[in-house]
Amino acid sequence: MTKEFNRNMFVMLVAIMVGVIIITFFIADIVNRSKLETLTTHYEEEITTVKGKSENFTSHFLRSSVILDQAREDRAFGNYHFDLAFLWYNSILSEKNITLFGLYKVRGIDNCTNAMPIYYYSHLNFEEAKTYFNDTKAYTDVEKYRNILDIYIDLTGSGSRLTMLRYNASKYLMYLLENLTFNEESNGVIFLVNVTGLLELFEGALGAYQEELEIYEEYQDEVDEYEFFEEAR
Repeated sequence: MTKEFNRNMFVMLVAIMVGVIIITFFIADIVNRSKLETLTTHYEEEITTVKGKSENFTSHFLRSSVILDQAREDRAFGNYHFDLAFLWYNSILSEKNITLFGLYKVRGIDNCTNAMPIYYYSHLNFEEAKTYFNDTKAYTDVEKYRNILDIYIDLTGSGSRLTMLRYNASKYLMYLLENLTFNEESNGVIFLVNVTGLLELFEGALGAYQEELEIYEEYQDEVDEYEFFEEAR
């Protein structure tokens, strides 16, 4: 009977030990699962953050580039009208035919009138592109990308100044054309009033434009030569 009792006690102890082991295993499993879920959530949040920054970077950069392209296109179109206006102006100064004088004068003024709003739109687009390029820097910590964004910011800032200088030059040129008249007695072209100050403003705008153009082209060369794309952002 004592042997029977000892056997039963042994079986009970074994059963209790097995139960304790099983419970301990389940508790450990629950704890590990909880840790795993916490880590998984943490990494998912990090992945979402990185993905969000990457998408925002790409979105902002593409938008900046599209606006910059529009600014460049408008500037080129403005240059077309300004160059024509300047051509008519130079042709008028030596014109001896009153009919051609009138024709060139109208064409010159019309081209100035067309150039001014186009330059202004280009100026606004350069400014908007500059703002977007600057905002794009918030979505990357990679020095290489931040450097190229800084160059784009400088480029668009220069483009903004260029277009306003040409806007002013177009305005001064239009005033000069409007003050021209044909003198039938001398059979030549003269100014109605003293335009010395106006000529100084016009020539000053042209000179400042040439200086800014050199700066703009330097930034453009930096952009063209920059090795932009790489695997990690």
